[in-house]
Amino acid sequence: MSLIGELQFLLGLQIKQGLEGTFVHQAKYTRDILKKFEMGDSKPMTTPMSINMALDADEDGEAVDQKEF
Repeated sequence: MSLIGELQFLLGLQIKQGLEGTFVHQAKYTRDILKKFEMGDSKPMTTPMSINMALDADEDGEAVDQKEF
């Protein structure tokens, strides 16, 4: 085996190593998907829902297969 440098890609994931830690992200994959569907010029949007909101179970709702989603 030989050392070929710092790890940057692994199984389709991008790896970024820094002083703060190691980060795994999929920015290239996201760009490729946007380009494939001709949405490369799309503008980013904020999360459409509050990220700190607690969700309660809907006791009267219809049961769904959680694995499907």
